[in-house]
Amino acid sequence: MAGEFIVFGAPGSGSVAVEAALTLLGAPYRLEERGDWSETAQSEDLAKLNPMRQIPAVVLPSGELMTESAAILTYIADAHPESGLSPTLDSPLRPRFLRWMSFISAQIYSLYWIRDVPSRMAADAAHEAVVKARAQARIAEAWRTMGEQAAPVGRFMLGDEISVLDIYMAVVSRWGGPRRKGFYEIAPRLAPVVKAVDAEPRLAAHWAARFPFSQGWEG
Repeated sequence: MAGEFIVFGAPGSGSVAVEAALTLLGAPYRLEERGDWSETAQSEDLAKLNPMRQIPAVVLPSGELMTESAAILTYIADAHPESGLSPTLDSPLRPRFLRWMSFISAQIYSLYWIRDVPSRMAADAAHEAVVKARAQARIAEAWRTMGEQAAPVGRFMLGDEISVLDIYMAVVSRWGGPRRKGFYEIAPRLAPVVKAVDAEPRLAAHWAARFPFSQGWEG
């Protein structure tokens, strides 16, 4: 797949996982920062690209637009089978890979749209704290479920080599509800995997630039 990817994203956001995958691939990409897309001007600008007003959004070298982080990561990995970033279609690990990529996206990632701005779902200001607490509880329960059912089969989730599933889990597990220390407690079998992703030397500069491990980041 020749040509440049264009990644619309922001530091600490879901685009960081996509950028990490492209970094491991050594694929050329250009960042288009979209910062706080809740601001009216940026929201309207982003809506021209993605009507859902969400990042990441990626323009492929072909010119095709992709949204939805799990889909983007899966496509990029599958398009580079030599990378090992996803199991091949005939691999016995493929169902596990698809299940947990979709699980993180649907059961966890999507809840941050509510948790971070509870007014989107609360009936009134007084109810916002309840909505936020329930969203956080659901996120924690989802991580607990994954931790109980998705035992790693090696150093990483699918073996001894890093995959986009590992990257996705490492990024999303940093957003809180619980923060990382809480994540380690409720999903202890997953803790070594995300720590290995954090420590991946090929991503050290990327993490420092796009999602730094600042003092107290684990909570």
